[in-house]
Amino acid sequence: MTTITPNERPAEQGDASAGARLNRFLAMCGLGARRKVEELISAGRVRVDGKVVLLPGFRVEPGMSVTVDGGPVRPQRLRYLVMNKPEGVVCAVKDDRSPTVLGLLPAEFDDVRLFPVGRLDRDSCGLLILTNDGGFAQEVLHPSRRILRGYEALLDMPITRADVRRCMAGAVLDGRLVKPVNVLLLDRAPKGCWISVVLAEGLKREVRRMVAAIDREVVELVRKRIGKMELRDLPPGEFVEMSRRALWHSIRTGGIV
Repeated sequence: MTTITPNERPAEQGDASAGARLNRFLAMCGLGARRKVEELISAGRVRVDGKVVLLPGFRVEPGMSVTVDGGPVRPQRLRYLVMNKPEGVVCAVKDDRSPTVLGLLPAEFDDVRLFPVGRLDRDSCGLLILTNDGGFAQEVLHPSRRILRGYEALLDMPITRADVRRCMAGAVLDGRLVKPVNVLLLDRAPKGCWISVVLAEGLKREVRRMVAAIDREVVELVRKRIGKMELRDLPPGEFVEMSRRALWHSIRTGGIV
């Protein structure tokens, strides 16, 4: 198992944008994962050498000028941050009503088009990846990768083994039956209990809605794992920067932050 420290710096990267498909080129510019950049393309907001291009597979060759909404875009150096998201901030690039995770970063990241990979709601905390690499984000989130997420939740009331079985049976969320990979009772609390929940996908407020289906409420929710990468020592609001290779290694084989 690998321990990641804040002193690790990402390796230098070569120019991978030459001859890239337009959707990948835009992702490398930090404009989001594949779905988001393809929405930009289909909406006619992307021009190459002054002409609207509607084909995600269009090849962007060296020397071509690419604009989005009239503004030039260029590939950035790809950055990969792992944060211990605190409560009270939202996983958004911008929000008019609440502080965002990007607001916790130092000024050196002001011009980097970082975005959260997946989501944690405002009242939840724990592991969160921030990057400007849309291709990486797509890989992490794609169901075929089956990158599990592990959570620990404090419930408002104790539960029984029968409640655990009910939770394992799943709940109807967004019109379909969704089941956790695993649910374990961890420890009793003075007025409730801690449980561990492992999920294979990241629906909105999935843990909270599953717990509500057994007539309980989540008081505190912490994401402890993404794949095999585990949160242990990183203080709330702090982050470490990693190379893409080191981050994938942590997710796939085990790393501690």
